[in-house]
Amino acid sequence: MCPLNLDEIRHFLTLCPELSLGWFQEGRLVAFIIGSLWDEERLTQESLMQHRPGGHTAHLHVLAVHRSFRQQGKGSVLLWRYLYHLSGQPAVRRAVLMCEDRLVPFYEKLGFHPVGPCAVTVGLLSFTELQCFLQGHTSMRRHSC
Repeated sequence: MCPLNLDEIRHFLTLCPELSLGWFQEGRLVAFIIGSLWDEERLTQESLMQHRPGGHTAHLHVLAVHRSFRQQGKGSVLLWRYLYHLSGQPAVRRAVLMCEDRLVPFYEKLGFHPVGPCAVTVGLLSFTELQCFLQGHTSMRRHSC
């Protein structure tokens, strides 16, 4: 399930299309990442809907893989390509995201490091905030941040 609704996806695709990436297979979108720029050290409730063009942090709002394409490594490959793409944007110094605790090991395998509990909550759900620094990623190897 994607945490963004269709209007929110359109919002970010309009504001900052360069921070989104999709995986198409046989003309069908099977996975995507939606991001925006953020300019504070930690994520806040406001970061869920803001794009701050002067920011140096890419906030990954969602990494989604269609259910029939899961468990095939597409999420890992797409995230690695996304981080490589970000590393080519001089203004972007790090990537941050928030996720449920059960997903922390997935992101750690791709080079993210927990920052701590996220200030953002959705209903009764709480999240862990993670970050990945992007310095020197023109020579970035797979699964390393």
